[in-house]
Amino acid sequence: MRFSFFVFASLGLILPSVAGAESFGSLSKPKFPPGKPPKISCILTASGADDAPNFLKAVEVCPTVTIPKSTTLNIETRLNMTGLRDKHINLEGTIKFSPDIPYWSGNGFFIPFQTQITFWLLGGENILFDGGGTLDGSGQKPSNSAKNSSLLRPITLTVFQAKDVLIENIHMINSPEWHNLVNEGQNVVYNNININAISNSTHGAANTDGWNVYRSDSVSILNSVIVNGDDCVAFKPNATNVLVENLDCTGSQLKSLKRSLGQFPGVFDIVENVLAKNVKMTKAQNGARIKAWAGPNVGSGIVKNITFENFFETAVDNPIVIDQCYMTNTTACAQFPSNTFIQDIWFTNITGTGTKSNVASLACSPDGRCSDINVNDISLSFPSGTTTFSCQNLNITGDAAGLFPICKTT
Repeated sequence: MRFSFFVFASLGLILPSVAGAESFGSLSKPKFPPGKPPKISCILTASGADDAPNFLKAVEVCPTVTIPKSTTLNIETRLNMTGLRDKHINLEGTIKFSPDIPYWSGNGFFIPFQTQITFWLLGGENILFDGGGTLDGSGQKPSNSAKNSSLLRPITLTVFQAKDVLIENIHMINSPEWHNLVNEGQNVVYNNININAISNSTHGAANTDGWNVYRSDSVSILNSVIVNGDDCVAFKPNATNVLVENLDCTGSQLKSLKRSLGQFPGVFDIVENVLAKNVKMTKAQNGARIKAWAGPNVGSGIVKNITFENFFETAVDNPIVIDQCYMTNTTACAQFPSNTFIQDIWFTNITGTGTKSNVASLACSPDGRCSDINVNDISLSFPSGTTTFSCQNLNITGDAAGLFPICKTT
């Protein structure tokens, strides 16, 4: 079964307009003729202190909140913007989070999944966040080295329990951790997002994923440029009906799961109906990748109906990967095959170069845990020597199946 395309519903976003505004403090209030109900719009300016309280208040009372181009809001305390309805945040300037990671480590919003925290929870229904401005996570302060594992580092923006959300035309820089998490969202669209997490010090950026999609349905990530040191997009447990299209990822990897799917005993995880197409990957660790846990005392799940299509990869360490014995040696994987089944996977029109001889590794657990694995129009090379392909414990179909040897059985 090929990928069944899914249609995203119209967002129906409300964009109120205001004829005039009068400044008061760090907000601006509109003027309206007598007897006419106001459509309140707020224009935020910097207070010189923590701008989080004014930002929260503005979003609470105003359908539209604008941060002008000349304004940088300094956010020193967490932003709880959940339960919103019909809101437009127009970021033309900059929202800059405090670089005090020790403070955030004890004061960010805690997210139990993979022990994360976040600066900002954005949730509710019918939300537009746009404007061409910048979200600055201030993660590159030298004293905030990601090597200090005792500190929890905040995700810049978490879309949490939200429906019908459009986030577009935003620059995101210097995130201390993941840039975006979609947690229990439905119909969430990202468009034209520019992410940059290149270190400007001797301390490298780490775990600066572009997006993680978790327990969410109908998510689109479109037309974006990502320069970071970790995942470009990662599809976490219970991510369904996800479209990733027209991305340019440098120093990144795009994969279906990371240290999570099938990891926890008693938990059944699903990643299903994912289409990733028209993706350019440069100087990345992994290209199109699926991995799942095996061994004793792990969980179970299914990865089904996943298509990687039109990938152009340059200097990628592992251009095509299935690893169904993740974190498990061959002996243990044979004794305890993965309980996360991988089905109906398509690698189509994957071209470019690897940094190692082996450019594609499709390694499944024994006992038929992978099925319907298709490879078509594969043109990958190792410029410095012989190009090889490897596989184990699966039957491969498609016009590029002949690139692989007879699959090893373990």
